[in-house]
Amino acid sequence: MNFKKIYDEYKSYFEIELKKSTDTFIGTEENLISAMKYSLLAGGKRFRPVLMLMVSDVLGVNRQTILPFAIALEYIHTYSLIHDDLPSMDNDDLRRGKPTNHVVYGEDMAILAGDALLNKAYEIVFRNVGSVYSINASRILSTFAGMNGMVGGQAYDIKNTSYPQTIETLQKIHENKTGKLITASVVIPSCFAGDEHFLELKEYGEKLGLLFQITDDLLDFTSSTEEMGKNVNKDFNANKLTYVTLLGEKKALEFAETTLNDALIAIKNIKNNEVLVELAKYVINRKN
Repeated sequence: MNFKKIYDEYKSYFEIELKKSTDTFIGTEENLISAMKYSLLAGGKRFRPVLMLMVSDVLGVNRQTILPFAIALEYIHTYSLIHDDLPSMDNDDLRRGKPTNHVVYGEDMAILAGDALLNKAYEIVFRNVGSVYSINASRILSTFAGMNGMVGGQAYDIKNTSYPQTIETLQKIHENKTGKLITASVVIPSCFAGDEHFLELKEYGEKLGLLFQITDDLLDFTSSTEEMGKNVNKDFNANKLTYVTLLGEKKALEFAETTLNDALIAIKNIKNNEVLVELAKYVINRKN
């Protein structure tokens, strides 16, 4: 299997559809639209929507049915990156190899661009609610993105210095901050397949989210700004709680390998799962 070719085909398909979705950005302030498009169309791995489309194909779900949810999820992910980069949060000036949104448009417009992308995501979802399946998918997306998901994980991350520096603390942060949107990418297609393999896919998504974060922490320590498209060593130099600062590089890599194995075990009984197996291997071996 030429997984890179397969991944690139999914990504190219999604990029075209994502660009089409911005045709609805009309009737509002031009600078706001520019700020929204700046971050949304800046490229990147498109990992979450590609994952959602791959799972939908494995389950035999029509791509046109799942596509609005993949687009909405990428809007939500992009808004979270804009806000994470703000001076009051991570204070980053580089994202996907380009100046961050607030550096280009100002902090005020960056906040509004993020707000607008989040609300646009739900507009897309609501325009495509027509069955109990889509209602369940919408509920999962909103729950996993909110205070009991990504936003809650970010809040816990901000406050983590008040807690013991343990792996349990770290996993609680990232099972929400990083893991929930990745898990949503995996289980939303199951909603449209009568919840087929829902529990197995949920376990796979949770392990994949954990694996993604461990490798992110390893790359922050071992990679370069050029490869990552964002500043590296920032968390490590600040002694921020990461899998590398907590476990060390060697044990963090061992933990990643164990997590990969757990992810593969979760989907062992799903037919035609080869692309999901290769995706998990891609996560642990990625360079950016």
